[in-house]
Amino acid sequence: MKYHQGRLIDHIGVNVSDLEQSKAFYVAILDALGKSDGFGCDDSSFYFDEFYVAAGDSPVTNLHLAFQADSVEQVHAFYQAGLNAGGRDNGGPGYRNYHDSYYAAFLLDPDGNNIEAVCDVGAERSSTSVIVTRKASGA
Repeated sequence: MKYHQGRLIDHIGVNVSDLEQSKAFYVAILDALGKSDGFGCDDSSFYFDEFYVAAGDSPVTNLHLAFQADSVEQVHAFYQAGLNAGGRDNGGPGYRNYHDSYYAAFLLDPDGNNIEAVCDVGAERSSTSVIVTRKASGA
């Protein structure tokens, strides 16, 4: 079975109540997933690739966000790093009944959002990422 991923979402923006606390949480879990190389920040926000986090008057709540993991070991590292950085357990690492190879862990971030790391055990990706090259203005 083949399916596409990585072609629907351009970016995700989340408002949080405590920028520094959220930064510590997200830096820890994305580093554990090997995905912290796209990190950037300024005084009021930080980002990793398509994921933007900013301090806001009304934090986002009841969000479910699933990050891709490359292995079962990364799912475990995500879970432990998140707990160590102030996240709360919302379902430890293990297989889920969504399909036979769905291995995931769930944490609640500092604002109570359900943050997941998932690995499709045994699946092969055609690419690790999509590279976008912008054309010159007016082209």
